[in-house]
Amino acid sequence: MKVLVLGAGQLARMMALAGAPLNLTVSAYDVRSGNLVHPVTLEVLGSGLENGIADADVITAEFEHIAPDVLSVCQASGKFYPGEEAILTGGDRRKEKALLDKAGVNNARYQVIESKADYDAAVATIGLPLILKSALDGYDGKGQWRLKPDSDLEAIWQDINQFLQTSPQGSRQCVIAEEFVPFDREVSLIGARNAQGDLEIYPLTENIHTNGILSVSVAAGDDDQVQSQAEAMFKAVADALNYVGVLAIEFFDVGGKLMVNEIAPRVHNSGHWTQQGAEVCQFENHLRAVCGLPLGSAKRVRPTAMINIVGEVTVPIAVMAHAHVHWYDKEPRPGRKIGHINLCADSAGALGDALDTVSMLLADDEFPALKPAADSLR
Repeated sequence: MKVLVLGAGQLARMMALAGAPLNLTVSAYDVRSGNLVHPVTLEVLGSGLENGIADADVITAEFEHIAPDVLSVCQASGKFYPGEEAILTGGDRRKEKALLDKAGVNNARYQVIESKADYDAAVATIGLPLILKSALDGYDGKGQWRLKPDSDLEAIWQDINQFLQTSPQGSRQCVIAEEFVPFDREVSLIGARNAQGDLEIYPLTENIHTNGILSVSVAAGDDDQVQSQAEAMFKAVADALNYVGVLAIEFFDVGGKLMVNEIAPRVHNSGHWTQQGAEVCQFENHLRAVCGLPLGSAKRVRPTAMINIVGEVTVPIAVMAHAHVHWYDKEPRPGRKIGHINLCADSAGALGDALDTVSMLLADDEFPALKPAADSLR
């Protein structure tokens, strides 16, 4: 079976690696160049979306910020999973908020901002502090503003208005204002759903971010009640979308009560731990779902932590004595994810010790979340 992935980055690469043992041939459509490429070697295999669609049995996506016309063509083929609506929803916070409301899952109060009147109304009705996020294209901390009680509201509006007026998305762009949520921690849930509605859901991970970018995800066990909450919300969202594939949901944990922060209609960075820590990894389960194959077990087989390698950093070879290192073959640059490290242990406490050991091999300023992650397992 042949699978075409929209996007030629590291997620397509890891799908291709997971698909090889299943005898699945995975190629990627580079949305920037229009080339069809091998996701691992990046060898050019051809060009043109139509040619890629014609040669594929199944089409899927590795990210949600894809031009609507590309999604429409893929949807018309009848081969596209999780489908046009799911990808559009993941890439547009307006649609995402409407979906969460429709599914009846807990999320932050919000208001869509397209004008100064909307902005003033959000301040008046929701109150300060507020988090403002661009509806389209914002990720890893980009396209975001925070309004505090002492903020210069007029100056921030001028910045937002400038952003709206100059956005490449034109009139499609807007900003979502959300109430500030004083959460205790951020967690995420990865799950797979097939066309029959069957589910395989992984254990929750606890996530630590640095400057808006995920630094460490820890999958080492969680409260059953919190896991049950997350799974119920996952099912509600996945069913509302009639979703096929792997879906990620990020939550705020507020005193043991979960609130959805955002969804990602794809395999997700916080699920990379599944490569070494689960019976079947998220990449294989995504392919199983979209290709109509039986889903694999999402059971965690051992406590595992995933450490992102971001920017222009180096990782000593000695780390390989303690962990699995995954490189993306990408040119290092500030803020860019160029690889990750999966670290496993027999217990949560032992995983904390292992994180401490690895932290001594890595620069504190390049991997600032390792010690907090280790301390969370004590």
